[in-house]
Amino acid sequence: MNADDNTSPSLANLPGLWTRSLIEWPDGRRDVTTSVHWLQGPGLYIDLRQPAARPDFSATRELTDVTDAQLAWLVRQEGFAGRLRHEHGWFEWGREIDFQPQAIYSDCGQLSFEADYMLEVGRDIPYIEHWHRAAIGDAARCVALRLRDATDGRAVSLVRAGDVFMLAVDRSVSLPNLPDLAACVAAAADRDAQLALIDCELSFGSVGPLAWRIERSSLPWREGLTFKVRCDGQSLRFVDACTRRYDVVEAEGDLSLLTG
Repeated sequence: MNADDNTSPSLANLPGLWTRSLIEWPDGRRDVTTSVHWLQGPGLYIDLRQPAARPDFSATRELTDVTDAQLAWLVRQEGFAGRLRHEHGWFEWGREIDFQPQAIYSDCGQLSFEADYMLEVGRDIPYIEHWHRAAIGDAARCVALRLRDATDGRAVSLVRAGDVFMLAVDRSVSLPNLPDLAACVAAAADRDAQLALIDCELSFGSVGPLAWRIERSSLPWREGLTFKVRCDGQSLRFVDACTRRYDVVEAEGDLSLLTG
């Protein structure tokens, strides 16, 4: 794999884009079809997991266009953003933003470099995952920020490494204390309340010479959108059809990457 095979995984050599080829649980269940993108910055990270058999969203332009069939697929997605910590041999993915309700167990495991993949073994639940580093240019050139929406206070996270980025924007409402998002949506009072529960964006995209472009998203109608980024260290703006401004809460890495 494209890592220092003679070293152990650490916060210093994990930055970059990782995709998953396998997850297997102790009861024998396994998944090799979910599309998973984990983008690791210096400490902050974003992760998006989308199940197979995705419905057609080509006619969907905004949240209110979502059909029942699309909604049934959307609620099965997973995605989260926060800080990765490494202590006493364990890696723990803290979650400030989470597409699903908060899990009972912490997201904590051990990592090891194998011949052609990185192995993750869970602590609280002994699952295994196989991770593969993707080619994205110079992954060591990375930047990550925790932000707050200047208008409504939503938590926002942005990570760029090499030629790709990921963006996470929290929903504006709190999730009820139920096992998963499907149960939350089923219990919602009306259609507007259902849609508010899925209005949590986790997007993956590429950084080009003229603009940043969303390629995959938990809100699929945002795919294909382009924008420019402007950051002065105190605030960050996404400039497209309308300008959105975010206050910088925390920044790490090379801020000069927040251009274009």
